[in-house]
Amino acid sequence: MGEYGAAIKIKLCAPALEGKANAALRSFLASELKIPERTILLKRGQKSREKIIRIEGLSEQEVRRCLLIKCKK
Repeated sequence: MGEYGAAIKIKLCAPALEGKANAALRSFLASELKIPERTILLKRGQKSREKIIRIEGLSEQEVRRCLLIKCKK
């Protein structure tokens, strides 16, 4: 959806039950960034709307650029 302060806001349709939303987030990020899902680690926020994600092999700037350019299209 775009920037939200220092974060990036992403809206998913998956329910927040039994980790389905977290799995959907990892799948979405892997697809958008064209990277394997195994390189995406949910560091904090497993049961929260606010999450901290670690992505191996990409800098924060690369992730922001890729996600935010797609958001503006």
